[in-house]
Amino acid sequence: MPDAAHPAAMNERRKFRREGEERRRQDLIDATLDSVAEHGLEGASLRTIALRAGVTAGLIRHYFPGKEDLLQEAYAALMGRMTEQAKAALLMEDASPRQRLAAFVAANLNAPIIDARVFSLWATFIGRAGADPSLARAHREGYLGFRNEVEAVVAEVLGAERRRPDANELRRHAIAINAIIDGLWIEGCLAAEMFSPGELAAIGVKAIEAELGLAPQKGEKP
Repeated sequence: MPDAAHPAAMNERRKFRREGEERRRQDLIDATLDSVAEHGLEGASLRTIALRAGVTAGLIRHYFPGKEDLLQEAYAALMGRMTEQAKAALLMEDASPRQRLAAFVAANLNAPIIDARVFSLWATFIGRAGADPSLARAHREGYLGFRNEVEAVVAEVLGAERRRPDANELRRHAIAINAIIDGLWIEGCLAAEMFSPGELAAIGVKAIEAELGLAPQKGEKP
């Protein structure tokens, strides 16, 4: 067994510490999102966040220089989690590109992405982004990250249709598709009870297939 001076033991301790510190950062981000959801951006003070996380305000400053940095990280995490949840739907074996596209759209238009609390947090942050460069930067990065995922899915679908879109065409499609998904997402978050299960996803898939100029599949009504 390696002793404390052995490189393997030292590497293991460093790995453990890195994982522990990353876990603490995530706990602080989660506590920040909870505090913002309950108290708003102004009410979510470092003291409030620290109490929710079960740490001292001083410890927060060990990981984040200030409240604005923590808010930026929390908003980036919120956006990133939604994108990752949607991307998980693409991990389908033996699925066609159109099936993968439909699954991606459906993931964006169902729980847990459609969620009143998630929408409230998003609206709270976006309302401040116009006056806060750090939040504006986090929003831009999150938006572009999601749009890049859309472009990749669209390129795969159109490639299967023997079409070779250039970068500008992919960009235009991704902007339009993002707008379709965003609009339906807002509808679902604000009034989920008005829609039957899967209704928004079906509308989204049909609208996006029309945007891409895809012909109805066999057995599907035009």
